[in-house]
Amino acid sequence: MIENLKSVNRVLKKSLYLVSTPIGNLNDMSFRAIEILKNSNYILCEDTRISKKLLDKYQIKSNLISNHKFNEKKNILKIIKLINQGLLISLISDAGTPSISDPGAILVNECIKNNINIIPIPGPSAVISAVSISGFSEKFFFYGFFPETNKSLKDDLEILSKLNSSIVFFISPKKINKIIPFIKKNFTGRKILICREMTKFFEEYKRSKVEDLDLLNENLKGELTIVISERTYDKKTSQSLDESDKKLIKSMINKISTKEIIDLIIRKNSIQKKIIYDYCLKIKNEK
Repeated sequence: MIENLKSVNRVLKKSLYLVSTPIGNLNDMSFRAIEILKNSNYILCEDTRISKKLLDKYQIKSNLISNHKFNEKKNILKIIKLINQGLLISLISDAGTPSISDPGAILVNECIKNNINIIPIPGPSAVISAVSISGFSEKFFFYGFFPETNKSLKDDLEILSKLNSSIVFFISPKKINKIIPFIKKNFTGRKILICREMTKFFEEYKRSKVEDLDLLNENLKGELTIVISERTYDKKTSQSLDESDKKLIKSMINKISTKEIIDLIIRKNSIQKKIIYDYCLKIKNEK
């Protein structure tokens, strides 16, 4: 806990605090976060109605300013002016850490341009919590929310499928069944963990192999956090291309796409996709 926020307030006259809040269970609020918010002149909230439930629980009476993705650009000049007046301003989101798949990044960058202190107050994280219980590699790539269009989804997942690390996504239950076919197409052979309502009374964790993943109940509530494991290789999988494979790739490199070549070779032999991809890249660079 910060021992004397008022003295800190006088020293840091031009500061923006990014305060992490619980991802579900309100009892996960830290002592330091409470003290910072209690001593804030203004708290920027993604949704003041949601934030008020948390603030009321801890008897935080600071003034609130609505700050969401539809008005954060309009708020910037007002907020910068308040900070430059020496006021202590805090930013919170509905849950978790501001500016991470939530509003805040625009304001952070504006504060950086104006040489204003930005101080993080760490707290609960859906990403770290999900990875910690996954049993997958601790090396992970956080993507955030899936893109809206099928083309962007297809392109991004094809790139991500080449990463040999755990991969973390956010998604709403309403969209998960649309995404599952794309996941199965790009991540078959891996494991998946689906976390729902983390830290809440009805929290649920579904584990399976990607290829065994079924469509979920469409009436599910609560944002989902998905973790896909690092790539795993069958010991029987070949670690190199034979000469016939190399000859085939050379003959097809200018006729079909790299993805089509990979699919062609895999149907013929059990070889890691990355080995085929790297060899295609090598051939292209030699030309």
